[in-house]
Amino acid sequence: MEPTTTLTRPSPADHYVSLYTDLAAEVRGSGLLDRRHVFYWMQIAAAVATFAALWVGFFLLGDSWWQLVLAVGLGIVVTQFGFLGHDAAHRQMFRSAAWNTWTSRILAGAFAGLSYTWWRAKHNKHHQGPNREDFDPDIGPGAIAFTPAIVDERTGFSGWFAQRQGWFFFPLLTLEGVNLHVASLRAGWDRTTRTPWRRLELGMVVARLAVYIAVLAIFLPVGIAAAFLAVQMAVFGVCLGAAFAPAHKGMPIVPATMKLDFLRRQVLVSRNIRGNPLVDFFMGGLNYQIEHHLFPSMPRCNLKKARPLVRSYCQDAGVDYMEVGLLESYAIVVSYLNHVGLQARDPFDCPLAAQLRG
Repeated sequence: MEPTTTLTRPSPADHYVSLYTDLAAEVRGSGLLDRRHVFYWMQIAAAVATFAALWVGFFLLGDSWWQLVLAVGLGIVVTQFGFLGHDAAHRQMFRSAAWNTWTSRILAGAFAGLSYTWWRAKHNKHHQGPNREDFDPDIGPGAIAFTPAIVDERTGFSGWFAQRQGWFFFPLLTLEGVNLHVASLRAGWDRTTRTPWRRLELGMVVARLAVYIAVLAIFLPVGIAAAFLAVQMAVFGVCLGAAFAPAHKGMPIVPATMKLDFLRRQVLVSRNIRGNPLVDFFMGGLNYQIEHHLFPSMPRCNLKKARPLVRSYCQDAGVDYMEVGLLESYAIVVSYLNHVGLQARDPFDCPLAAQLRG
């Protein structure tokens, strides 16, 4: 598939009005939206136990460069806490909204160092309009330019970088962990927003970071401590970013003025990654991105079960369902980002857009 920057105007959407309603009724009747409490309690228990075991290993190992192996493990486990916080924020775990909120707040804040309120507001907006220009924060201006309009504004070194940004994308993910911590801290300090529990979340993020750095500084030499922190943060950023990036990057960008029905708005700009137990684990179930966007409150362990039903339904309805392998998805992301940088003003197209042409 050749990456694209924009979709063309839609055709009449009358045919699609009832599609999602019918699909939702079918999925609901299958029981796939029911909570899976045992699964999530086991996931939380396993993550907490592994987190504790890594710190026991840290204190037993002491002054050794082998600590960097534990730093890698810690980065992976912290990513799992991020996934669990994501699931709870989507109310996948419990029927009680308060239980989901506090579970996400604790798992994200105390274990992963992320602000629940900041992340939820950002992520909810993404779900409302994935890949929608001037709306989805995940494709807004930043170090990487995801749309031609952003590339057009860049000159000098920034413009040079945009032409080669695909090759820098994954190295930049090593800094994503730091970026998320900084964003969480800034959100907590922002006094212009009156969000509930903002100070508590800020306190958890600050306390976690302070204790973490203090433990490293006290029990390890400066060089090993700095390397431990750098490796753990880099692994966290890469694991989290590599799980989220294939979902939408390189899929069509929806113009701000375009109106789409819910089913096509979620399916046509989302990409599934063919899974196996290892891929499912490292991507936190986000490799079933289409099913997740159609049913955000569906428990992670049910997304794989919903896949055949959703795929068949989309095929019958004439809605393209994109699914590729993991390595292919990363190649698409790199190609897309370089394509935006090198050919932002050149015409290029995507087969998906054909569905929306009048």
